[in-house]
Amino acid sequence: MERQMDLSKEYGLVLEGGGAKGAYQIGAWQALREEGVKIRGISGVSVGALNGALICMDDPDKAREIWENISYSQVMDVDDAKMDSIVRGDLKNINLNEVVQDGLKLIREKGMDVTPLKNLIARVCDEEVIRNSPIDLYIVTYSLSDHQLLDINVKDVPDGLIGDMLLASAYLPTFKREPLHGKRYIDGGVQDRVPLDSLIKRGYHDIIVLRIYGFGVEKRIKIPEDVQVTDIAPRKNLGGVLEFDSARSRRNMKLGYYDAKRVIYGLAGSEYYLDMKLSEEAAYERLINMAIRYDRWAENNPEKAAEMPASLRQDEETVSRLRRVNEVILPGAGRRLCHTKDWTYSGLYIALLEQTAIALRISRYRIYTEEELLHKIKVKKESYEDTERVLPIWAFFFE
Repeated sequence: MERQMDLSKEYGLVLEGGGAKGAYQIGAWQALREEGVKIRGISGVSVGALNGALICMDDPDKAREIWENISYSQVMDVDDAKMDSIVRGDLKNINLNEVVQDGLKLIREKGMDVTPLKNLIARVCDEEVIRNSPIDLYIVTYSLSDHQLLDINVKDVPDGLIGDMLLASAYLPTFKREPLHGKRYIDGGVQDRVPLDSLIKRGYHDIIVLRIYGFGVEKRIKIPEDVQVTDIAPRKNLGGVLEFDSARSRRNMKLGYYDAKRVIYGLAGSEYYLDMKLSEEAAYERLINMAIRYDRWAENNPEKAAEMPASLRQDEETVSRLRRVNEVILPGAGRRLCHTKDWTYSGLYIALLEQTAIALRISRYRIYTEEELLHKIKVKKESYEDTERVLPIWAFFFE
């Protein structure tokens, strides 16, 4: 594989706010770190500020340990089992009377008690390491006392207050807002969920944004022509902002890791991570061979072919096989699987490959060459007794 990212550059890293979704960012950072991507500065808001501190401390084991074992009660003063039932909508295990009482308590106390989060930050945040880190850290929070969005250089914060300012950045509206050194704050994401401007105004030209699509407002900014922004973003649902579930966090870290690898190496695929550079000509040749095999099958299995979507059925017997492939089969499959009229041969071939792998329940979390994935498909197909009933029809025409 050839890296597509320039490792000679120093990058700025933007960490979006998004609560429990933040595990994704740690997975992505681990891939960047593993590949030798140099980070010069970080801007973060909410959970992005907390993750930024972990990254400055450069302790991937500690970062993983925190997110792999995260729970509701480590962030809020709540019962883990009860919160899990509420988040999952598991009505059988929910005592509605208790939920009502808990709701009234939140109203009386004006939000969730986040003493556990404050304790967690105090336990894992090493001020000395952060101040001496070669990476600069800027965090965004909103001061309710001053009615002002604050963009803070953490290394300028007075001794002993870095943990408080990290907490200030992460004060979600549902949290009980207690004063921090005399002032009240709320999650910076209420005005700037993706603090890209924080790095641009400080002269960063190469910036990586770790997206998690969290709560808040994404401020519109004009990106200068000399600034190159690279997004690493999930294509899967990361769960809820308050879904502090360790199993979900482990999945999100794995997703972040491989999504970062996709960007670093320019991997193909939307569902899988494919190390393949496929020209339109090569893809067309593969598709033609598959489609001709399908067309021959359809001739010999007219009853089964009649059950296929109309866009994939034979046209007229008088139409030549190659013409039918080009004018009927490939366009029908392209529109159906690529979900666009501007589909490409390479996009269609990869979509067929991925949908077949999904149907065969082949693991997504590794990097495959085309040959490796085709071999996996072949082996998996051989283990199915009645494959025509459980697999998409195109699965049978990969060689």
